[in-house]
Amino acid sequence: MSGRYRWPWGRAAPSPGTRRSSDPPRRRRPWPSNRRRLLPSLSVRTLAAQVFLLQALIMLVVVTVAAAALVVQGRYDAERSAKDRSLAAAEAFAHAPGTAVALRSPDPTARLQVATERARLGSGVDFMTVLDEHGVRLTDTDPALIGTKAEGVGRAAAGETFTETFRGRPTDAVRAVVPVTDASRRVIGMVSAGIRIATLGHVLNQQLPLLLGAAAGALVLATGGAALVSRRLLRQTHGLGPAEMTRMYEHHDAVLHAVREGVLIVGSDGRLLLANDEARELLGLAEDADQRQVTELGLGPGLTRLLVSGEAASDEVIAVGDRLLAVNTRHTAPYGGAQGLVATFRDTTELRALSGQAEVARGRLSFLYEAGLRIGTTLDVRRTAEELSEVAVPRMADFVTVELLDAVLRGEEPTGAVHRMRRTALKESQAGHPLQPVGDLIQFVVADTPMVAALQRGKAVLVSDLHAAQDWRAQDPEGARQALDYGIHSLVTVPLQARGVVLGIVNFWRGADSARFEEEDVAVAEELVARAAVAIDNARRYSREHAMAMTLQRSLLPVGLPDQAVLEIASRYLPAQSGVGGDWFDVIPLPGFRVALVVGDVVGHGLHAAVTMGRLRTAVLNFSSLDLAPDELLGHLDEMVTRLDTQSASADDDRAPLTGATCLYAIYDPVGGHCTLSRAGHVAPAVVDAQGRVTFPDVPLSPPLGVGGYPFEAGELDLPEGSRLVLFTDGLIENRGRDIDEGLELLSSTIARADRTPEETCRALMETMLPETPSDDVALLVARTRLLDRSQVATWDVPSDVRAVSQVRADVSRRLDEWGLGESSFSTELILSELLTNAIRYGAPPVRVRIMLGSTLVCEVSDGSNTSPRLRRAAATDEGGRGLFLVSQFADQWGTRYAAQGKVIWAEQTLNHRREPDPAALFDALAR
Repeated sequence: MSGRYRWPWGRAAPSPGTRRSSDPPRRRRPWPSNRRRLLPSLSVRTLAAQVFLLQALIMLVVVTVAAAALVVQGRYDAERSAKDRSLAAAEAFAHAPGTAVALRSPDPTARLQVATERARLGSGVDFMTVLDEHGVRLTDTDPALIGTKAEGVGRAAAGETFTETFRGRPTDAVRAVVPVTDASRRVIGMVSAGIRIATLGHVLNQQLPLLLGAAAGALVLATGGAALVSRRLLRQTHGLGPAEMTRMYEHHDAVLHAVREGVLIVGSDGRLLLANDEARELLGLAEDADQRQVTELGLGPGLTRLLVSGEAASDEVIAVGDRLLAVNTRHTAPYGGAQGLVATFRDTTELRALSGQAEVARGRLSFLYEAGLRIGTTLDVRRTAEELSEVAVPRMADFVTVELLDAVLRGEEPTGAVHRMRRTALKESQAGHPLQPVGDLIQFVVADTPMVAALQRGKAVLVSDLHAAQDWRAQDPEGARQALDYGIHSLVTVPLQARGVVLGIVNFWRGADSARFEEEDVAVAEELVARAAVAIDNARRYSREHAMAMTLQRSLLPVGLPDQAVLEIASRYLPAQSGVGGDWFDVIPLPGFRVALVVGDVVGHGLHAAVTMGRLRTAVLNFSSLDLAPDELLGHLDEMVTRLDTQSASADDDRAPLTGATCLYAIYDPVGGHCTLSRAGHVAPAVVDAQGRVTFPDVPLSPPLGVGGYPFEAGELDLPEGSRLVLFTDGLIENRGRDIDEGLELLSSTIARADRTPEETCRALMETMLPETPSDDVALLVARTRLLDRSQVATWDVPSDVRAVSQVRADVSRRLDEWGLGESSFSTELILSELLTNAIRYGAPPVRVRIMLGSTLVCEVSDGSNTSPRLRRAAATDEGGRGLFLVSQFADQWGTRYAAQGKVIWAEQTLNHRREPDPAALFDALAR
């Protein structure tokens, strides 16, 4: 077959389905002519050339070896003949009657020399020598050697006749040595005869031309025969090389035997030329089908018509018996050198069934992929359970119920008890079903139900026919009867477990219009529930951690606003989408009816930000108890942050540094509406006056906390009564779709109304400025100012003379009577007398006294000295030192604060409640 058809193995065959019979024919590569087929013979790559070279090489080796063998054989034969002739000549002369007599004569040389030479010439040897019993030459062809001793004749002297190839002096030769004995068999001499090696070589050299000529003739004849064979092979192989031939036959075998596709080759006369095994099986061909007409093979009308017509076709489906075959036909003429047709067949009978199964598999994969995208979009346990049920209905089941443990719903670690669960999600494709609603408690008390079995085994349980099954009815027979009457007939129950812990259970139900569940559905259900279980467990863990973080943050934020009468305050805190952040606010009452307003922001989110916020808020509360100015307080706070960051860095702590936190600290004094504020990297507040005009005061900006190396500055504002001071963090005005300038403009337009209360202002800002789930947390503080009535403030400048104390005490007493606080006169005069005396004695001018009436009565004494008094217990010999002790006994609170120049010592008394001093302590102090 390889000589008649040539397959185009060197290039790829056209892929099935790429061209139909109606497509225009492609340009074929013409079959090479005979002249072109012979051209490759000039190349050693062709098989013919390589066979020729191999044969020539083999013949050359054979002829060479044969010639060499003949030469060796000739040399061997020559030596053999020389030995025989030498032995015959030596024995003839040694056994001659006169040889022994001559050896016993007085002059053996004279008697034997001539006879020896005659014998040599007669026998045709190169030399003949007579030796005595000791090996000394008596005669020799070369007279010069007479009298010399011969070598290697010891065996003959011992009576042994031998032949050998002698190498030595006087020449290399083939010789025979024969002993000469007397009548008593005693050796009396020896005869040596031989032919020189040179004489043998000369004979061989004369024969060598004839030998080489014969070898050359044999080589020429062999080469000619190899050339004829190679030429014939060249025509048969079309100039192909060994690799191409090997590849052709390997592919030939693969096509005919290995591939699962039938192949037929039909000649131009309609006869079947070749059919491979697969074609014979698919078409049911007989063993003797070869060389028969296609019309006689019983292939059916459709296939017979296609093969006889010779039309090209691609993937044409034809029924042959009970099979559906996809048939491809192509002409062989452009490839095989002869007109014909090649047809290939594929059995597509099971294609429809397989394609249906593949479609089902693709649908399941698509379903699981969609489930992976739709389940777990939020970190909410209940919503994740609902997403599971929504994905499964109606593509997998008609009803899906999800029951979870109460601990999982609370975000807690699930316990080992799984017999009580809460129905968390229910999705149905039909209304009016008898299944229990969401929120019901589901108890698994009967051990042989499918649900309990699934929980115990840790794997899904299939009940394909609920009508035939009895165990699932054991727990609720009435509910089971209602479900069957409704049409529910098949169930798959799957335990919902993640990381080896049971979280709940999922039930898939099918109704009357759906097929029963099968084993393939169980695998899909398990995969779906496994993915949902991870999402639910993640949501549970997030809920737990989020609840912990929120609890921590709520514990760190102010529980409520403190009681004070000089500011009407409203506040908001809105956590970020992550739930926990570092923003905070605070309202801190200060002595003298002053109020400190604080807003801060810690970079980042999560527990670390919340804890950092708590540390900063606690520090601000502690520093404010020292009644420091805003810039001094932020300076102390900055030092603390720097120190904490340094300690964390030195301890190889992996926590994020506090550097980057911002803070705004403002102190409002209601006496004159004066506000002092300082900010560390924080946005400036907004001020809304009584007419609704909005301004952003130019308050000095200092670096964020923890940067260090820069002093903090304070700004001052005068806020008329009714003004609103709006303090906020940057999360209020900045987000992903809005920059800070746009945020400030929107904030200004939102708060620019004079009739709004602080609470209404907070509500409007939350609704206008923030989305439902802000990306950053927000702290907002709105304070509307009030002024202390001038009639409730009294001030006296006191000269530096202790005699003025009584006059001031009398004036204060009269003012207290005007305010209706006569019952507080005694304690107030005592406190004022002690504080004013200390200021005059130990302080520096100017000395001033101020009393203020509000929710409490505050008495302040200021002087120009920075010396701070301290409470101590006076010794028995001290003349003073008891004044501040008396003040602490009669005042509810007292303390010292520093001003720009000097200090202020204040004492506060509760109205309508005169503090009674400890009599024992007071008596003890006075007694000293």
